[in-house]
Parts: sequence; C-alpha cells; structure tokens
Amino acid sequence: MLTVPVYNTNGDQVGEIELREDVFGVPPHIHVLHEAVVWQLARRRRGTHDTKTRGEVRGGGRKPWRQKGTGRARHGSIRSPIWRKGGIVFGPHPRDYSYRLPKKVRRLAMRSALSAKVRDGKLVVLDELKLEQPRTKEMIRILGNLKVNEKALVVTAQPEENVFKSARNIPGVKPTVADSLNVYDLLAHPTLVITKEAVARVQEVFAP
Repeated sequence: MLTVPVYNTNGDQVGEIELREDVFGVPPHIHVLHEAVVWQLARRRRGTHDTKTRGEVRGGGRKPWRQKGTGRARHGSIRSPIWRKGGIVFGPHPRDYSYRLPKKVRRLAMRSALSAKVRDGKLVVLDELKLEQPRTKEMIRILGNLKVNEKALVVTAQPEENVFKSARNIPGVKPTVADSLNVYDLLAHPTLVITKEAVARVQEVFAP
C-alpha cells in the first residue's frame, strides 16, 4: 500500500492515508492517456460549423451570360465554387464528433493520471475542506498553507457550494467533485488537492 501524508487547512500534517496501489500506483500508460484526452476533447466539440454549397448560396439563379458568342468561358451560375463568393465544395457541415472509448481504457487512463500525481509528489490530501461562507481570500490562504503555488484541481467528495464559490475565481484553480473527476482536468492541473472522503470515493469507483 502507498502511504501519503494528510494535512489540515493550516498546512499541518495530521496523519497519513493508505492508497490502493491498483489505483494510485500503476505504471502510467502514455498512449492510453493520449487516447482519453482526445476522446474527451472530441466529445466537447459542438460540431455546429457549416459552409454553404452552391445550392445554398443566395443568388446565382440566372445564367451570367449566354453560352456562345461572347469569347468568354461558359458559366451557368455566379455562385459556382470557382467564382468569388461562390459555394464551397467540400467544406465542413454540422456533425457529431463524439465516439465510443472502451470503459476499461477510460478507467486505466484515470488510474494512470492519478498514479502520475503520486509519483511526481503532486497529490495533496486534506482531512476535510469546508468553509462557513464563500470567501476567495480564505481559499487562497488554504492553498498558500499547503504550498500550492501553481494550477490546482480541488476535489471534494460531495458538492461544497462555499468551496466552489471560493475557488472558482482563483486563476488556475478548478473546484470539482470526485464523481466528475476526469483525465483532462488531472493533466491540465499539475497539483491535485483532494479530501480523504474524495480519495475513498475515487478508490471505490476506479478500483479494477
């Protein structure tokens, strides 16, 4: 079992916690992490881009000049793709970019990302994280006590409204809950700040 220290909001170590090696101690799979990030970003794409074909561009219904006798090339519409302001031949149209990634691959990617945090010493476990009222200054103080001076992902087991409101205005800090944890956020934020309850939830969900 892996053992990491547990801190309070003042930055003092108040104990230790054992982490499951099959969740926080697996060798990182770089290819699987890449696959998970590409899949996640593809699902986020709206796919609303659209270009007009020659049949959708306004105008161009009348033949610009007669077929023969002008000395110019024959044309049937000024909205032909070879004309300026004409239609687009193979332009993008609305589509769904999402695709299916096997569940085992997604779970392995999560375990790889979590294990990388432990290996790099970027996992900070809190005994609890609760605020009586939303105060950004208080959240900045807590992160300062934990010596977190870079982009961080703050994870709680249950939705904590005061924590969310206090952290969302801090540049580079993203609050979330254990059930919404994903590979992209883990890789985008160097430091993972997580509560003991959230660790238990993560181990429960992502254990093989």
